Amino acid sequence: MSIPSALELAEMIDPARSALVVIDVQADFASPNGAMARMGADLSGVEAMLDNVETLIAAARRSGVCVAFARVITSPQTDSAALKNLNARKGFAPSALDICREGDRGCDYYRVGPFPGEIEVSKRLFSAFHGADLDLRLREREVDTLILVGLTTNCCVDATARDAFHLNYNVFVVSDATAAYGEEAQRQALAALAQNCGLIVETAEVQSSWTRVQAA
Repeated sequence: MSIPSALELAEMIDPARSALVVIDVQADFASPNGAMARMGADLSGVEAMLDNVETLIAAARRSGVCVAFARVITSPQTDSAALKNLNARKGFAPSALDICREGDRGCDYYRVGPFPGEIEVSKRLFSAFHGADLDLRLREREVDTLILVGLTTNCCVDATARDAFHLNYNVFVVSDATAAYGEEAQRQALAALAQNCGLIVETAEVQSSWTRVQAA
């Protein structure tokens, strides 16, 4: 698989047509005191990943790139039957679904957050497009290219990337600004996305490309 040159990448992620989509950077998923940490998830790569997310958010804002935040907000009333059935069939207790509950601090953003005027959507399940108006709001801004960052690469980032591709967006996933709970899970998720629906890039490449466009 060939990797785009710096010039090619700068053209592909033109700030005028691109959006940085920040997915589920929330306390329950990312904080050492959050629900996933309490369940024993491997968060060893999360803080370093968030450094890169913060870098890209700042770079996007400087370059005039559209910034969109998606977060999951759940409640017992909105948990789908399929989700509850899957949870039970895996042998998990009902309390395993108590993640990012509405009104709890676990659903708050962690280390990041939208500025006034930036896109913000809430969702009940995995994809940032499902049950939200993200597509409409991106189209209003004439965005056709998405740079995805956040958590987790093998769940909500993956679901968002696939929906974006089906909706005819050009999809880029930032390998060091996304994370799964464990190195092998991250590697497998990136490999699957690269095979089917997106290009895998790194923070420095994206930041350099936007800087190149600004200088031009």
